[in-house]
Amino acid sequence: MAEKKERPIKVVAENRKARFNYAIEDTLEAGIALTGTEVKSIRNGKTTIAESYADTKDGEIWLINANIPEYLQANRFNHEPKRPRKLLLHRKQINRLMGAVDRDGMTLIPLKLYFNERGRAKLLLAIAKGKKLHDKRESEKKRDWGREKSRLLRARG
Repeated sequence: MAEKKERPIKVVAENRKARFNYAIEDTLEAGIALTGTEVKSIRNGKTTIAESYADTKDGEIWLINANIPEYLQANRFNHEPKRPRKLLLHRKQINRLMGAVDRDGMTLIPLKLYFNERGRAKLLLAIAKGKKLHDKRESEKKRDWGREKSRLLRARG
C-alpha cells in the first residue's frame, strides 16, 4: 500500500509588525469558519492580516478586518473581502481569552494564517499587550546590538 505524504505547513499571511508593536504573552491556534471562495482565495496567497484583530461578541471570538480578496473565478457566489470571520475555539479557550481581554487590558492579535498538515486553514492568535514608544525603542536597540555583536564576532574569526 502506498504511503500518504504529509503536507508541510504552508504559511499564507504573516503579521510581521505584531512582534514590534505588541509584547506577546501567549499564543494559540484557532480554526476559521470560511466559505469555499475564501479558501480558494487564501490558497492564491493574496491575503493580508496586518491590520486585523480579534474581538469578542456574544460569547464568540471573531476575526475583524482581515482582507481576503475576492476569488476571480467565483462570479456571483463570491464573498465580501473584509467580513468578520468566526474563530473556532474550545469554550475554555474562549473564556480564557475573554478574561484576559476584559481583566488585563490585553488585545488579541493574529500572527500567522496558514494551512496545517491536514490542509485546514488555521490562525495563530496571540494574547498581547501594546508597547509604548520607549519599549519599541528598547527592542530596536536590542535588535541592533545583536546584529552588531554578530558582525564583530564574525570579523574576529
